[in-house]
This record gives sequence, C-alpha cells and structure tokens, in this order.
Amino acid sequence: MSISNLKDPSLLRNQSYINGLWLDADSGKTFPVIDPANNQTITQVAEMGAAETGRAIAAAELAMQSWKNTTAKERSVLLRRWFDLIMANQDDLAMIMTAEQGKVLEESKGEIAYGASFVEWFAEEAKRIYGDVIPSTSRDRRSIVIKQPIGVVAAVTPWNFPNAMITRKAAPALAAGCAIVIKPAAETPLSALALAELADRAGIPAGLINVVVGTAAPEIGSELTSNPMVKKFTFTGSTPVGKLLMQQCAQTVKRTSMELGGNAPVLVFADADLDKAVAGAIAAKYRNAGQTCICANRIIVQDTIYDAFVEKFTAKVKAFRLGNGFEQTTTLGPLITAKAAENVHSLVVDAQAKGARVTTGGEIDPLGDAFYQPTVLSNLSNDMRIAKEEIFGPVAAIYKFSTEAEAIAMANDTEFGLASYLFTKDASRVWRVSEAIDYGMVGVNEVAISSEVIPFGGVKESGQGREGSKYGMDDYLEIKYICMGDI
Repeated sequence: MSISNLKDPSLLRNQSYINGLWLDADSGKTFPVIDPANNQTITQVAEMGAAETGRAIAAAELAMQSWKNTTAKERSVLLRRWFDLIMANQDDLAMIMTAEQGKVLEESKGEIAYGASFVEWFAEEAKRIYGDVIPSTSRDRRSIVIKQPIGVVAAVTPWNFPNAMITRKAAPALAAGCAIVIKPAAETPLSALALAELADRAGIPAGLINVVVGTAAPEIGSELTSNPMVKKFTFTGSTPVGKLLMQQCAQTVKRTSMELGGNAPVLVFADADLDKAVAGAIAAKYRNAGQTCICANRIIVQDTIYDAFVEKFTAKVKAFRLGNGFEQTTTLGPLITAKAAENVHSLVVDAQAKGARVTTGGEIDPLGDAFYQPTVLSNLSNDMRIAKEEIFGPVAAIYKFSTEAEAIAMANDTEFGLASYLFTKDASRVWRVSEAIDYGMVGVNEVAISSEVIPFGGVKESGQGREGSKYGMDDYLEIKYICMGDI
C-alpha cells in the first residue's frame, strides 16, 4: 500500500487555499514534499510568501464580518459536516499523512480520528458560549457580560501531528465566529491542504479557512505576527521559536496561545504494577517514533526495581520492527528527516561518552538515513545533554531515584512543564506527587491522557493557554461588559 492507492486522488492538493480558491505562488515557484521513508518526492507544492499571506489575512477579515453574525446553530451544522467528511475519508487522509510524515499507517488513522474529534466537539461547544448577568450595584442599572469572537486567527502548526494540531485550533476558532489563516509545517503541508479541501466540500464559506504553505517560515510568520488584522496567534512547536513569535506579536498586542516544548517525566515507584508501568512507559516513549511533545523524555524509576524495569523494558523494545509506515509488519517508522536522526544520535553519543549504557539500539539504521533504531539508555546522570534537551526520537532514557522527594525534585528540574506521568498503587502518593510536580497535565497509572474533552497545555516554558475541552473556546473569545442604565 502507498499514497498511489488513494480512493479519492483529488484530496492530494499542491496549491495553497486562499479565499476559497486553489492558488499557485505569485512567483510560480514550488518546493518538494519528501517521503521520509524512501527520500522520494511525493509532489511539488506552491511556494508562498508574505504577499500571499497578507491576502489570506485580508480574505479572512472580510469573510469574518458575516460569519460572526451567523447563529451558533449555523456554525455547528457546518462544522459537523466537516467532521463527517473527515471521518468518511479517514483512510485516504491517513495514507497522505504516512507518506509525508512517516508514522505507521494505523497511527495515522488514529490521528485522523483524534483530529476529527475536535471538530465534532467544538461543533457542539459553539452552542454553549454563555454570558452572565451580574448582580447590580444600583437599582437603576443592569450589568451583563457577553462573549464575542476575538477576530482573525493565525495558526502555525507542526509536522509531527499534521492533522490534529490544525483541527484543534481551526475548530474552536470557527465555532467562536472567527476566521483563520493556517501556516502548516513545510515538511507536511499535504494533510493541511486535504483538510481545506474537505472544509470546502462541507460548505464552510470562502475566506474562513485559509492554508498558506511555504518554506519561508520567517517571512510568512512575520506577516502573521505583524499584520494588525490578526488579533490572535496560536502556535505549536519549539520553545525558542515560540518565544520569538511572542516577542513579534507583542508589537500589535495580539493574544497568543503557545503549546511549546516538553521534558516529560515518567515516575515509576516501587509499589507500581511493574508490567503496566513498563507498557505505559513504552507507549509514552515510542508513539510516533518518539516525536511528540508529551513523549516520555525521562523515565525515572525507583532504585529497588530499577534493574528489573530496565530488563523488562529492553526486552519489549527489542521486539519493535523498523520500516516504512505502509508495511503491515512495521511498528516504528522513520523520523521526519535525516537531520532529525542525526540530532537524536548526537544525544546518544554524548550520553555514552559520559557513562550511559546502551541496552539496545543506539545507531542510525541501515534502512535509511531517517531511521533511528529504537534505543534504551541506562546508567544516566544529570550532566548529559539528554537529561535537559527534548529527545524527539525513539530513545528511552531511564534514570534512578531513591525517595519520593528525590523523584519530585528530579521531575521538576527542568524549565518545561507540559505532560508528566506516574505509576504507583499508593493513593496518598498519587495526590502528593500529582500536586507537587509542576506540569499542566499529569497521567496517573495511565499515559493515554489526551482527548478532545480535556484541557491540553503546559506551564513554565511549555507554553500558555489550553486546547480542547470547554476551556478551549476561551482564547478565541473576547469578554464584553455592558452596563444598562436608566432602568
């Protein structure tokens, strides 16, 4: 199976989608989208820049003038139609994703369903944007609060989840009455363009969803952050880039929401169910070949069970099968680029030089430059780069602790605070540790913590704002107070 097996080849688009039209770049230039499994070009995509981005913003501003006055029911119906089309085309969307991103086909199918769930959720939340009546301080006046759409939204999304990171921004924006301009990662633009095609088929009016693709991220990003018509900027990506974008957005005082880097700990206490802890830590580590912001970056295990944990963990990892994501026997696909594999390997080499032990893997695989072997490292220390940097690859780093206080201190010894996990059977410890670790999300005896109904987001340098859940609408709405006098 490959991308040539699409049931609906018209979902594979190679132009940008602006104001309801499929457009080439002003310059006529294109850039290749590469399959990381075989380094082959899937297609050439239009290379857009600042000028096209500016026109997309203007189209969004114009389209929003009528959209914000539609009823919640009208917006809900169109979003639900988009959801239905996404799910009806799940197989094709998954094939497009596996081709451009590399993840195993079943994982891609799972992401399509996960991404669609945000469209379904916010289709309903559109009808629940409630205001308030405030008890008045005077008999002759009334105080009310209403919520209105914030304005045009700009979204910059990453390559690791090229479908879901778009829907969980676009769906609440549209539900709130906003229009959106999306700049997807240049490595994975095809998933974004396929979503735009389905939005068009769903009848979502022209100009409300715009997708601008290009490799000139600074040029496009600068237009999105500086244009005064953009009132809200949302970004998922690295912390350094997020900080730069926040600085740029400050010039026009845009509201920002940032889902940035992570350094997720998995704390495994001696009283935990060892087999469940091993399985959970593996699932948290190797999903999407380790390329997720909530991946287990540090697996921190109590000393009395450390050796047994490493042995069981390593045995499971040795059973993984690297390969092309389209092959049924594959359990782990390539990294997004050869450079990504080199970056991961540099962390492993540094750790080995400082005393780490490789219990399996530890090399770029002969399958190809983007394939990194599923790896397990033990005997780790805090002076290694891998203890501080986000790995973003299939390398499990297993640390040792003695006391609960030490585990908490190790978990908090980072500037990041996105996701965390702990395994224990002690109910009292569950509360103590969950409250003591500085993370926006905590999974207790569970690593599959994300869904459309929960508030996804972090603290510290992992970002600001929440996506999904009832709280996910907040960043797309302004609160307006109205004082009614002479009553």
